Amino acid sequence: MGYYLGSRALPMDRPWKTETAQYPANWLRLSSTADRAAIGVTWGADEGTWDQRFYWGVDNPKQLDDATDEDGNTTTGLKTQWKATQNQIAGTLIAPSDWRIIKAKETSTNIPSVWKTYRAAVRTSCNTRQTEIDACTTVEALKELLFGSATITRQQTDADGNGVVEPDTIVDDDANEVANPVAGQAVMETVANPNIATAWPTEPS
Repeated sequence: MGYYLGSRALPMDRPWKTETAQYPANWLRLSSTADRAAIGVTWGADEGTWDQRFYWGVDNPKQLDDATDEDGNTTTGLKTQWKATQNQIAGTLIAPSDWRIIKAKETSTNIPSVWKTYRAAVRTSCNTRQTEIDACTTVEALKELLFGSATITRQQTDADGNGVVEPDTIVDDDANEVANPVAGQAVMETVANPNIATAWPTEPS
């Protein structure tokens, strides 16, 4: 909730102004209801928050793919931006072990196999994550891919893919069959989120 002047949200404890007047930082706190009503200030719900990495505003996603207009100007989409970010992350993960490669070259010794494996795995993960980014068809899917929870809770399914529900009866502690108080409710399970990106490898210890 907050104060509004028309559709404009007014900041608390900060000075603000209109075309005809300027108001000090404490005006909203010290003013009366009549004072606020006199200039059209109302109390209402906030517009909401949004992830500025993916949205311009509430329910206003940014462009997913690159687009070129009729004049040949290209606007970079979220996929291209986040694929570039994966390259940066991969570089950050590999850089601390660069000295091992340099040392091996300069001293004509072997690079420890665990580090060769790790560095190759970082590059593979980067390529895989970029492919996963390309496969996203919505901004929501892209955000989930990159920042979704590691696990999700969902209804269990049987071998045929049907949702599992609680049975009508259960067996109590005395081995008697009794009515199930939660009969028909979905049986839930917590599983790894299938919609998140491939994990980066762990650096050798």
